[in-house]
Amino acid sequence: MRSVLANTIVGLSGMVASATFTDVMASPPGPALVNAGRAVYQQSCASCHGARGEGSPAWQRPDRQGELPAPPHDFEGHTWKHSDAMLYRVVQHGWRDPFNKTQRLTMPAFQGQLSRRETIAVISYLKTLWTPEQRQFQKNESRRQPFPPEAP
Repeated sequence: MRSVLANTIVGLSGMVASATFTDVMASPPGPALVNAGRAVYQQSCASCHGARGEGSPAWQRPDRQGELPAPPHDFEGHTWKHSDAMLYRVVQHGWRDPFNKTQRLTMPAFQGQLSRRETIAVISYLKTLWTPEQRQFQKNESRRQPFPPEAP
């Protein structure tokens, strides 16, 4: 009887520890970084991606120029599927969707406008718009491809 009770307690504590670890791993970044990122987002991103990260209307259909409008960055979009390194690169160097009919960058490059810290802050803010499961997925992707190191 004792060993059954002991095994049950050990098993339950392992489940609680595991759940706590998962919750921490999927938690959003700290409030100071998020607040800084929210301010950068409102100033530099909201005009295209929406005030709450909802994206452009009809973002999944090409516009008159044959370009896909700005996608949402909230839980309905796909931003959470990309690593920190990829998101950093897109913000700094811009992006042209390969399905677009034009050659221009539909996501402008912010290199020279946003510092490394501002770029990381805005990406950290975006993470607060995702579900815990999406944050966990993105965190796992970022383990292999983290934010680039600071230049020497």
